[in-house]
Amino acid sequence: MDPYQKGTIVTKLIDPGEVAKNFRAEIKKSIAQQKTPLKLAGFLSTDSLPSVTYANYTKIGCEDVGIEFILHHENRLALEKKIDEANSDPNIHGIIVYYPIFGTEQDRYIKDLVDHRKDIEGMNSFWVRNLYHDQRYVDKDQSKKAILPCTPLAIVKLVELAGHFQSGATPLKGKKITVFNRSEVVGRPLASMLANDGADVFSFDIDGPLVFKKGSIEEIKFSRQEALAQSDIVITGVPSREFPLVTAKEIKQDALCINFSTFKNFSDDIMGKAGTFVPRVGPMTVTMALRNTLRLYNNFHAIN
Repeated sequence: MDPYQKGTIVTKLIDPGEVAKNFRAEIKKSIAQQKTPLKLAGFLSTDSLPSVTYANYTKIGCEDVGIEFILHHENRLALEKKIDEANSDPNIHGIIVYYPIFGTEQDRYIKDLVDHRKDIEGMNSFWVRNLYHDQRYVDKDQSKKAILPCTPLAIVKLVELAGHFQSGATPLKGKKITVFNRSEVVGRPLASMLANDGADVFSFDIDGPLVFKKGSIEEIKFSRQEALAQSDIVITGVPSREFPLVTAKEIKQDALCINFSTFKNFSDDIMGKAGTFVPRVGPMTVTMALRNTLRLYNNFHAIN
């Protein structure tokens, strides 16, 4: 963490790249102990720059920790057959598909094509159900932990690193959190994960606000200003330059602020008001994908 002062307090800056290095060192050590080399198959059927960038960073991350990564550039109409082949290949332990592909409901169909035992991003409906029902294990003995989606998981790990977790089954009990973004990929699962850990989560998107609590989602009337004024943690992921930046006067003194959008969502004056600021999440997202690959291998593919 690097300190930064431009106000009444010293704001700590967290570099997710440095945090990711620590996780990758642990992953690399565990992978080196496996009897079989881990192999990850990636499927890229889009020219979307964020998707291409994600694929490139996946390759770099795999090389760093010792996972063999094979990127397949496939026509989107041939993708279903290629995923089926990867599902059936015992030498492939993880699959990642880069979205958007069609940009329609057909993408949801493709997510469910990936065998959940190889789905490192946790997008198959099997993992989605586990998340929303707070099922944290996939076996009765509770020895095999469930997979969680990469970016929400990365954010939760950063919240923990920033010192907002307490001991117990609900480490965020008593915390109030505002999340700007309720996409099915990041915002909604993130709100559910935070609520599962005990927080009250004020969730904002273009369809209006919701409150996520452990075991429930509620529709109540509250404003952005009311939510921010009482939030210990503010997380933003709005991919638009039109989003009104979150300012110092809106946030609680010493709040943790995390931006996972590629666009700037906070004004510069939060420095000196926020306790901790995380300006980006990307490196941790890739690292959680590598972590999930190892977990799936241990859960379903390892030879004892």
